[in-house]
Amino acid sequence: MRDLLAKPLLVVTGKGGVGKSTVAAALGMAAAARGLRTIVAEVAARDDVSRTLAPRGADGPGRSFVERDLGDGLHHISIDPESALEEYLKDQLPRGVADLLAASRMFSYLTAATPGLRELLTVGKVWELAQPDRRTPGAHPYDLVILDAPATGHGVAVLTAPGTFADAARLGPVARQGGIIHGMLADPQQTGIVAVAAPEEMPVNETLALQRTLRDGLGQPLAAVVANGVLPARFTKAEGEALAAAPPSGPIRAARAEAARSRGHRAQLARLRRGVGSDVEVRSLPFLFATTLETPELQRLGEELVR
Repeated sequence: MRDLLAKPLLVVTGKGGVGKSTVAAALGMAAAARGLRTIVAEVAARDDVSRTLAPRGADGPGRSFVERDLGDGLHHISIDPESALEEYLKDQLPRGVADLLAASRMFSYLTAATPGLRELLTVGKVWELAQPDRRTPGAHPYDLVILDAPATGHGVAVLTAPGTFADAARLGPVARQGGIIHGMLADPQQTGIVAVAAPEEMPVNETLALQRTLRDGLGQPLAAVVANGVLPARFTKAEGEALAAAPPSGPIRAARAEAARSRGHRAQLARLRRGVGSDVEVRSLPFLFATTLETPELQRLGEELVR
């Protein structure tokens, strides 16, 4: 996991609700703590990571499409396709023409109706963030970009959009730029894809399916898998047998239930390890008994990931 921080781009994806944003934020904090200038990028104008990591007393959530400094080398951006399109037009066209197209309602309808274009614009901005020579005026380069990608199905669509457009266009600037972006996303030396799974049957199934989809559609293996929210094993085998034989009561029933969930987590974790194979590191994160996850908890999880 520590070696992943040396890549310019990490993509964190997985089934919805398994803690992708938590893992992305924890990795960002771990990277920044090691002196890497890091940015966590959320998509679809989401702002979950910024809300969690913003210094206390900061003014509300960050504005969309603004690279926000969260302190200590960690930054955040929320990417929306409309702003990404406007930036792309300004980079590719004379200012007057770019402003005219950006203000055109008909052009907005056409871009919204083009299949895959929103995903292409989103990942295009992520690619721009990861470049040592950035196109955004006055912007500084980052050592590491962490993409908090959408849930598995949409996340795959985001990653494969550049290659799809490059194949469809064949010639011209769209084909050229789509090919360049696809080349970075498909290169395991430049991009690492981290899957997040809960230690439960459906998330494990989806992670194994994601591994196959990435291999077939992008030619990329999973760089690592994070099993998030694993319950501790509180009881030895002898204690478990004693619980099973004890007269039922409220505390006994609660202890039996937690022991059963913990055994289930370990069984699914073992199935996950077998399924992804020995070449893919599976790192587990503990279930934190906290009402909210704030900076101290995320720092702990980040160190667990890269220790």
